[in-house]
Amino acid sequence: MFSYTTKRLFSLIPVLLGMTLVVFFIIRAIPGNPAQVILGQRATKEAIEALTEQLGLNKAWYIQYFNYLKDLAHLDLGTSLRTKAEISQEIFPYLAATFELTFVAMFIAIVVGVNAGIISAWFSKSWFDYVAMLLALVGISLPIFWLGLMEQWTFSIQLGWLPTTGRENVRNPVEAITNLYLLDTLLRGRMDQFIDVVKHIILPSFALATIPMAILARMTRSTVLEVMNADYIRTARAKGLKMFVVVYKHALKNAFIPILTVIGLQIGLLLGGAILTETIFGWPGVGRYLYDAIAYRDYPVIQSGVLIIAFFFVMINLIVDLLYGFIDPRIKYTE
Repeated sequence: MFSYTTKRLFSLIPVLLGMTLVVFFIIRAIPGNPAQVILGQRATKEAIEALTEQLGLNKAWYIQYFNYLKDLAHLDLGTSLRTKAEISQEIFPYLAATFELTFVAMFIAIVVGVNAGIISAWFSKSWFDYVAMLLALVGISLPIFWLGLMEQWTFSIQLGWLPTTGRENVRNPVEAITNLYLLDTLLRGRMDQFIDVVKHIILPSFALATIPMAILARMTRSTVLEVMNADYIRTARAKGLKMFVVVYKHALKNAFIPILTVIGLQIGLLLGGAILTETIFGWPGVGRYLYDAIAYRDYPVIQSGVLIIAFFFVMINLIVDLLYGFIDPRIKYTE
């Protein structure tokens, strides 16, 4: 397994290099000069040309790309054109916010989606099965931006139960340790802040969890139904085992590999695809960070942000591949 993992890690290098090249050209195809955006509409032509030269944007594309790769080789993500801050330091709190939101959303999606799929397979063609699959279809079809706005209108404006936007109460800010506020508030023993952070994360996490929850419910139902008629399931039921044990211990274990694959893909998609959710709920995550960077044509931030997301995406896929062997010992890794 060590050799297989090492080869997979080395194979990530060309993937990430290809990603940097694609992003490099795509963001430069966006109309607009970063110097013009930074200086504003009233800036003179001479000032724009001077700032363009200062930022190195007047150099040939291959020189700009080579300089970017050279900085990456020294683990230097560059400096933001807009804020003049080191990206490696500036992006970390945004990454932590997105990781926290993604973790909570996936926890909700896994708990609700997998169990709904199991119960639907257990009571196949029952009223619960029809209702659960109908709700799953609706969940996949609902636009996240519309769902987020409806959540805000219902639970924040009409009922007043939960905050509309933000990650914390600005009047009682969290003292960051890891920038994972749920963890930081527990580490400091601030239960009042913990409850406040939970209230802020409920709406965006449920909105973000809707699609993966629906996908997991449908996938779980399908895979569990496939194994329910297997010989070992009939043997387990013939032994007099309770249906709960038969489904959760025997059927789910053998049907879990496709479900795990979907979980891994959804985590990667949520890390990079939470821009709408973060924008609607004012969540200071990496999606919102990249959205602002695109608006300001902040090339180094866009390149580094996409590269980081791509890195975590491929690493999650690698972890999922390695977990297959722990779930099913029959799976062997070839060098």
